[in-house]
Amino acid sequence: METILEELSAFLWGLPLILTIVFVGLYFTIGSGFFQFVHLPHILKETLLSLFRKKKKDNNGKGILSSFEAVSTAIGGSVGVANIGGVATAIAVGGPGAILWMWLCALIGMIIKAVEVTLSVYYRNTDENGDPYGGPTYYMEKGLGGERNFKYWMIPAVIFGFGIFSTFFITMQNYTISEAMSSTFNIGMIPASILFSILIYLVVFGGIKRIGKIAAKIVPFMVLFYIVAGLYIILSNFSQLGDVFSLIFTGAFGGTAAVGGFAGAAVAMVIRMGMARSVYSNEAGWGTSPMVHSTAKVDHPVKQGLWGAFEVFVDTIIVSSITAFTIIITGVWSSGLSGADLTLTAFEVGIGETGRIIIALSILLFGLTTLSGWFLYYEILLRHLFKNRKPKVKNTLLKSFIWLYPIPGTLMVVYAVSYGLPGQTVWYFADISSAIPTFINIVVILILSKQFFVLLNDYKARYLGIGQVDPNIVLFYEDKETTEKK
Repeated sequence: METILEELSAFLWGLPLILTIVFVGLYFTIGSGFFQFVHLPHILKETLLSLFRKKKKDNNGKGILSSFEAVSTAIGGSVGVANIGGVATAIAVGGPGAILWMWLCALIGMIIKAVEVTLSVYYRNTDENGDPYGGPTYYMEKGLGGERNFKYWMIPAVIFGFGIFSTFFITMQNYTISEAMSSTFNIGMIPASILFSILIYLVVFGGIKRIGKIAAKIVPFMVLFYIVAGLYIILSNFSQLGDVFSLIFTGAFGGTAAVGGFAGAAVAMVIRMGMARSVYSNEAGWGTSPMVHSTAKVDHPVKQGLWGAFEVFVDTIIVSSITAFTIIITGVWSSGLSGADLTLTAFEVGIGETGRIIIALSILLFGLTTLSGWFLYYEILLRHLFKNRKPKVKNTLLKSFIWLYPIPGTLMVVYAVSYGLPGQTVWYFADISSAIPTFINIVVILILSKQFFVLLNDYKARYLGIGQVDPNIVLFYEDKETTEKK
């Protein structure tokens, strides 16, 4: 079974998808004038530095969550076990060189995430309560179907939705958290999984607003703590940092020979591991976090797109790099371990047993915010699917889904424990579930690129003084629909 999953993962994350991601990323990078690089100071000013302003300027538009609550939920949904277990598995399978490809994918992923978030906000739809929801299926319906008269827009939308919902049945969060709790506190993975599922129920029953408020409180401290702990280990071994970079750059282009418990990896495996884990980590191109970004109170779609770019920067360039450096600099990367256990061992070597315990608890919080964020993704897809149903029927279906939500994760743990599936095998499921919706989504945003560039040029004119503002531009598709009806 492991061989079959590995081959299927290699096929889905083969040259066609990798080249498509690179092409789309470069297309938007060049077309935007290298926006994520040239205007990085502006992106950080409007995101990170805006958190320290007394008056928030991002709550002027229609929405459910503030921009910060939306990005906290999205970061909570992406910064999680993929940064801890996923990055560790990328190194365990592909060697240190996988990290360079993870970085490169993230750099072009910044603009890809900005595009999909911007389009999600622009094409979002308001429900009967006046709350906005959006995402890839919405811009497939309105952008492909409404603007381009593509009658078969539901085909890519259904394939995309199927790919996203496959993660409902094949989820890594519960497994990785149960693995961390089990190896750290000597409790069974199944009891740990059940306890975690109870915590998920307590959070998701509060709905989108509660999830947003919890994420806004937990995520900043969670990420900061993890960064500080990792930096302490890295700086304590500062003299070895040169060797770390050498392993990363030589391994990226030459592969990594077998050493210790590491079986060795060819260049193709290194590239595939780095790019697959980058997408699974920061979700750029996957089409997931734009769904929660679409609920933000914002008066210009690109404003929220900036938060999307910032999200990738924090997730991969900072948090995933901390994980990678910690694993490599402590020397445990070639131990034969993988997944969360590899990361936990690295922190234990760097800080001691206390470090392992603290990071295990961090993984618990990461997983809690991740699954809370993903609950919103599923809910928004279901809202779109049931949009023509009566409100009472739709609400009943959504409430029923809440009860079902944590169950597949627990069943995955039970199956893995019962049949002795190794962690790397379980991560192949994750690769498979992310490849299909990613391919569909990035092709669609490429088709809708003209609308993104129109919005980006308007944003540059309004807020960067580049070009002239078009007084006739419509910033939200719903406003355009309203005008046309009149």
